[in-house]
Amino acid sequence: MSAGDQGTLRDAFYRDPYPHYARARRADGLTWIPEAEAWLVARDGDVREVLRRAEDFSSANALLPDVPVSEAALAVLARGFGPRPTVVSSDGPAHRRYRTPLNQGLNPGRVEAVLPYAREQARELVDAFASDGSAELVGAYARRLPGLVIGRLIGLDPADVPTAVHGGYRAEELLFRPLSPSGQAAAAEDVVALQVLLDGYVRDRRARPREDLCSDLVAALAPGKGELTLEQRHELVANLQNLLIAGFLTTSALISTALLHLLGDREQWSLLCSDPLSAAEAAVEECARFDTAIQAFRRVTTRPVTLAGTRLPAGAAVLVAYASANRDEQRHADADRFDIRRPLDRRHLAFGHGPHTCPGARLARAQLRVTLELFARLLPDLRLDERRPPPSMRPTLIHRSPETLYVTW
Repeated sequence: MSAGDQGTLRDAFYRDPYPHYARARRADGLTWIPEAEAWLVARDGDVREVLRRAEDFSSANALLPDVPVSEAALAVLARGFGPRPTVVSSDGPAHRRYRTPLNQGLNPGRVEAVLPYAREQARELVDAFASDGSAELVGAYARRLPGLVIGRLIGLDPADVPTAVHGGYRAEELLFRPLSPSGQAAAAEDVVALQVLLDGYVRDRRARPREDLCSDLVAALAPGKGELTLEQRHELVANLQNLLIAGFLTTSALISTALLHLLGDREQWSLLCSDPLSAAEAAVEECARFDTAIQAFRRVTTRPVTLAGTRLPAGAAVLVAYASANRDEQRHADADRFDIRRPLDRRHLAFGHGPHTCPGARLARAQLRVTLELFARLLPDLRLDERRPPPSMRPTLIHRSPETLYVTW
């Protein structure tokens, strides 16, 4: 099979993986998915087992690229900061080292303190298009609010947030979308620009620490007061870049996908609008469960293991499908139905489980709740624009979301 044919099959799988998940949950053992070149872990219990057993299922391949990076792009990337392990792609003591400052920096107090800013920015974004009668919400809102919020927590100047967000999306394109060699090189230029920007913040916070996540990472990963070594800068830029991208891509996907499903079901949207303050909390959990932003992460076995009756050798790739677990009929009644009237239940796996549970889950939930309450209160007549083709989902498992979301009111 040619690389082009493989990419076409992968895109089809990524755009609508749920039929594959359903078949895999019904199958005996694990199911091999050639589109992902991995064994699919689809049932809730099996997913939880993998996520608990980090010593047997390593995260070293969690962000394995879907496409090879061209020589032209590699030459550009060589001018920036090289890849280093991060909280997503490490295990054991290294993972705990990277995770500790994130847990502290995203604690309930920090999240609560940033919410007034999040509400203010959300209102300004909505006010900018509220009188127009129509909008494209991915570009006008969902891709913008999370960048502003995580930028505030990291300590970015608001003027630098657009560059940072653009670089983050270009990094995703470079690793997960088929581009020409020149297209990859152009994406790499934007990634390097992001890294240079972040390196400036890292060195500034070394000299003048503040109460922000950038300072927290510098203090935790490079303790001391002397000038940062080049290796420390590489590690800090890699982890700050990971934090930034995880902070806005995932939440952007969560917001846009939640609005897609709510607006696609007038009964559900009306329920939310009738009492947004009471309904929003359960709506957040149902939106996260029903169509999970992080559909799956890869893991690789560190030794021969047996999972769900399937024997796997050391070095076997598995695709741990959180989104499939969230549709497991053995865990969630009527699992394929989207219903915000479900009893409040946070036991889904939208934000992971075990040592790699998302440290930003509280922040993501808070931003989605701010969004739902605001839209339901200010734009209760919001609806999908029927003059436009139905929204299509971006072909990725990492940040599943509609490519565009055209609405009217």
